[in-house]
Formats: sequence, structure tokens, C-alpha cells
Amino acid sequence: MWRTLLRPSARFSMGLLLLVGIAAGVVFWGGFNWAMDLSNTETFCISCHEMRRGPYEELKKTVHWSNPSGVRATCADCHVPKAWHHKLVRKIQATNELFHKIAGTVNTPAKFEARRLEMAANVWAGMKSSDSRECRNCHRMDSMELIRQLNAARKKHERAAEDGDTCIDCHQGIAHELPDDWEDAYDAL
Repeated sequence: MWRTLLRPSARFSMGLLLLVGIAAGVVFWGGFNWAMDLSNTETFCISCHEMRRGPYEELKKTVHWSNPSGVRATCADCHVPKAWHHKLVRKIQATNELFHKIAGTVNTPAKFEARRLEMAANVWAGMKSSDSRECRNCHRMDSMELIRQLNAARKKHERAAEDGDTCIDCHQGIAHELPDDWEDAYDAL
């Protein structure tokens, strides 16, 4: 046994290397997924004071925070896709947000407001290109009981379904304050 351990054969070395590689892969993959899940928590999102004192406070004033059904949407529910490959792409895009956090681009209320329109337009463009994928995790047009909606809402949803509109086409500002001149920026998308 000692001889095998001290002078392993090529076959034994390859097997051991394969086992170590598999174990390392499992540990890496588990750690990576754990970190991705951790970065999808509300606690993580509001750990930046820019988010805690701005968008988070705005969210707390909306129907997505408090409603008769008791269903609450968190930051990740709206801003992070559920499907793994879309989530990975979104996390890579979020590195740009980390850069701006480090650079101090939005670290004061005035700086945040100055960039609010640009940030909102980026989110709207992403939602529009994905057919409001994150909205549809909870809201599905084919599951709506249009007859139970208010007449104005029912008509708009019927028209949206006919025209192929997506959620964000009508529901900008549903969870956050709309920036000045938002309509022109949205129309430009």
C-alpha cells in the first residue's frame, strides 16, 4: 500500500487526478451557485446605501410591497431572471453597477437623480427585449381574469394582448419613481 501511495502508477495518478478534479468542480460549482443565490437576496441589494435610501424606499410605497394578497416582490424578483443562463448574463452585466458603486457615480441623492433616467432606460430596454420576462414570473396575460378587472384595465390588457405589447410598455414606474422626461426616453427605445 505504501509503495502504491509513494510511487503511484500512471493509471492510479490519472484516477486520483480525475477524482480531485471532480471534487474541486463540485466545490467550485456549489460555491458559485451559493454566491449567486446570496447576491439575489434583498439584504444584499440594499447593502448599498444608494439602493437602501432610494429605490428600496420607493418600492416600499407600492403594491408590489404591500397588497391584499400578501405577496411581496423583492429586488431580485424584478431585476434578476430565474433561468440560470439569463441570470448569469444579468450578473455579468451587474459588474457595471459595481464599477459605478466603487467609482461613486451614484453615491449621493443628487448623483443618483442625475442618472435616474439613464438607469431606468437601461432597465426598460432589458425588460422590453426580454418581453418583460421577470414580470411574467408572477403575471401572465393568459392567466388574467380580464372580466374581473376594472373596465379601463381590462380594455388596456385586451389591447396589449392584441398588439403584442409587453408589461413594461404600460407599467413603467410601477415600483420606482419615474425620472423627469421619462416618456421621451421610453419612446426612443
